[in-house]
Amino acid sequence: MATRLLRTNFIRRPYRFSALKPVGPPTVTASTAVVPDILSFGQQEPEPPLHHPKPNEAHHDIDLSDQARLFSSMPTSVLLRSTAVLHAAAIGPMVDVGSWVMSSKLMDTALTRGMVLGLVKSTFYDHFCAGEDAAAAAERVRSVYEASGLKGMLVYGVEHADDAATCDENMQHFLRTIEAAKSLPTSHFSSVVVKITAICPISLLKRVSDLLRWEYKSQNFKLSWKLRSFPVFSDSSPLYHTNSEPEPLTAEEERELEAAHVRIQEICRKCQESNVPLLVDAEDTILQPAIDYMAYSSAIIFNTDRDRPIVYNTIQAYLRDAGERLHLAVQEAEKEGVPMGFKLVRGAYMSSEARLADSLGHKSPIHDTIQNTHACYNDCMTFLMEKASNGSGFGVVLATHNADSGGLASKKASELNIDKKNGKIEFAQLYGMSDALSFGLKRAGFNVSKYMPYGPVETAIPYLLRRAYENRGMMATGANDRQLMRMELKRRLIAGIA
Repeated sequence: MATRLLRTNFIRRPYRFSALKPVGPPTVTASTAVVPDILSFGQQEPEPPLHHPKPNEAHHDIDLSDQARLFSSMPTSVLLRSTAVLHAAAIGPMVDVGSWVMSSKLMDTALTRGMVLGLVKSTFYDHFCAGEDAAAAAERVRSVYEASGLKGMLVYGVEHADDAATCDENMQHFLRTIEAAKSLPTSHFSSVVVKITAICPISLLKRVSDLLRWEYKSQNFKLSWKLRSFPVFSDSSPLYHTNSEPEPLTAEEERELEAAHVRIQEICRKCQESNVPLLVDAEDTILQPAIDYMAYSSAIIFNTDRDRPIVYNTIQAYLRDAGERLHLAVQEAEKEGVPMGFKLVRGAYMSSEARLADSLGHKSPIHDTIQNTHACYNDCMTFLMEKASNGSGFGVVLATHNADSGGLASKKASELNIDKKNGKIEFAQLYGMSDALSFGLKRAGFNVSKYMPYGPVETAIPYLLRRAYENRGMMATGANDRQLMRMELKRRLIAGIA
């Protein structure tokens, strides 16, 4: 049912496109769940002029200057396709036209629909996705590791669910993802990823978030259904989403919440039995309190190995309260003696968060500048690396496309004398993006993973559109990757002629 649900109006429901004019990036409304960025690695910023690597130039001990070494594991055919796809995704009008086509009546006709999806599959889908089912994704993880030494993070690429039946079906997909990861050698994969929005109805997550916010506002307000958890708010957290006391959960909503806890706990139990770490993805602030609550309550139950956490929560550094919330959660985890894992990202909801805050008469919860976001990311990164280095059970996944953050982390690892191979600290980038940084970090001795979503082509369209918008407008690494790929293709061509 999850697949059928997503195949019906698979573009029109989560995205709002105009048939009369070019479209911009996907938008979000406060009344509906966003179609979230699956890994949330990059806050958008204007793309700078191309940076021309110089000989011996390196970000600390991460050398990104030698494209021949960086792309040595990539066959020329794959390099050529990757270059073409990334360049196409960087062309604004092409992305807008593609978005319009995907939401137009052309998709209502079997012939044109098949042609469009076939073209998407052979280009963008094969570049950014790992396959149509768990078995294909596992095989892609195996081939990537054997070719480059990069590990895989497996995730079933469903975005969200609206009812219990779909949540139940999505849970089965996540369980099959764990089985697929378990079938691989432990050296090949790092973790699996779950989206709480796929196993708990969006409307319920919003209700729970409202109630948690009101509990934080009012000390006399108690939630009888609340499980043990870590702090999900700080004094600087945005609470404007909930302006009046929410109605308590109905008996039916409490049963739905209990069912959602059962789903996430079943997934955590399977991961614990299989010794497979589980990363809980982040969403926007209208939903995040409930997600943090469920992630932390699950971690308290299942992070029982003192040396290695199973459940990781995600911190989005572009939020003003990110550092405070991280410190509070770590402080409580240490007090409770619970090993904890964190995935650190920059964030992916900059525009929608600003619009919602403005509509409610409040300042955006996101840092005013990209520089402040970088500073917050690097501060949180340093804090987590220090925790992971002191013998505690903390695990850290540094999910970033930013080469400067990668270089700073590499330098910090040397200062702290961190064992790069023990799995407590690792890096991650999206599959199909920032390959130069991935290869550079791998050559520097770190564990590096690629985030690899899988699922039917139609279910992946929202994800692919988001990758296209991100590649077009986000990052210097996008421009540098494309330039390095062009340089390597030119070098191979000249070498072949010679």
